[in-house]
Amino acid sequence: MGLLSALRLVDAVIPESKPSIQAQYAPPVMDGVSAYAFLNPAVYVTRTEALAVPSVARCHALITGVVGSLPLCLYKKTTGQKLDAPLWLQQPDYRQPRSVTLAATVSDLFMHGVAYWEVTSLFADTGRPNGFAWVSFDRITQKLNFNNTLVIGYTVDGSGLRPQNGLGSIVTFQALDSLGILGRGGRTIKAALDLEKASAVAASTPMPSGYIQNSGADLPEEQITGLLGAWKLARQQRSTAYLSSTLRFEPTNFSPKEMLYNEAKQMYSTEVARLCNTSAYLLSADLNNSLTYSNVLDERRQFVDYTLRPFIVAIEERLSMNDLTSSTNQVRFEIDETFLRSDALTRLAVIEKMLALELITLDQAKQMENLSPNGDTSAAVTSYI
Repeated sequence: MGLLSALRLVDAVIPESKPSIQAQYAPPVMDGVSAYAFLNPAVYVTRTEALAVPSVARCHALITGVVGSLPLCLYKKTTGQKLDAPLWLQQPDYRQPRSVTLAATVSDLFMHGVAYWEVTSLFADTGRPNGFAWVSFDRITQKLNFNNTLVIGYTVDGSGLRPQNGLGSIVTFQALDSLGILGRGGRTIKAALDLEKASAVAASTPMPSGYIQNSGADLPEEQITGLLGAWKLARQQRSTAYLSSTLRFEPTNFSPKEMLYNEAKQMYSTEVARLCNTSAYLLSADLNNSLTYSNVLDERRQFVDYTLRPFIVAIEERLSMNDLTSSTNQVRFEIDETFLRSDALTRLAVIEKMLALELITLDQAKQMENLSPNGDTSAAVTSYI
């Protein structure tokens, strides 16, 4: 496909009656590795290496765990009315729970700035997808146009180019941060990883390294080798040593306390929190943290607004596009009812005041607490996607 035809493909208006998946803009990759890695090979780290840093693993677990646990719901754009969601919105991949698929998607967005789903089944009437499979970032290779400015297709596991629509086509989720933390934070993560290795070596070494100085006659090479071997073996078995009057042990390194490992780890935890756009207190990196129960909900709201919102918006808006969802509807995460829900006494006090002011009816109050009004179990409005 040439450049002009590729541009026409992107600019084309997709008819409501014949929606189709199209190749999209995404960060260029080469052999499953971001272009940033080729420009900065000395500071690039892999996903496995990044997750070996406790602070990165904590941020990753928080972001993927919370977003992955949120339910996806379907709403009518004009009225905001909640509709019956199709099965694929409740479980995109029939082989695993929704939370697992979403967590894996957010993980790729967090690490690489892009995530992929493969279309596995279609609705017979509309032609829209009704089944997906998450595809790992490192399995995808992008085919670019002549100028390497536009993605015009994808291959999976090095096989043939995938179709632009229908079964086997690729749905692309693009993060607002197109590089991901591996692309822009390699130097910080690598330094934190080196610090973990250094502190591990210090913890596994019972005695500081050094040298034995001989103030007497020089010893033959074989005796020196035997002496050092015996010294090393003895230090592994006991901390107390004996040396003759002509031998003296001189340490050459600093102790872990002198190396300030604890302070350095604290600093890099804060740097990783900045890198991942996460509050330091969530990583226990804020030593002055005085969080109390009264402001836990406010901190959760800040976590959603400043940390989770970019991932939430990236997924919501992609799933709401016309090739997946009817243009009259939109997909949204149900955040308030799960992660930001206040305690029962506070909710009941608000509902009581709204009832007293006749702002809501008793049935509406029951719906707010997920109680079926008058025994009616069909609270949602049926709509076809």
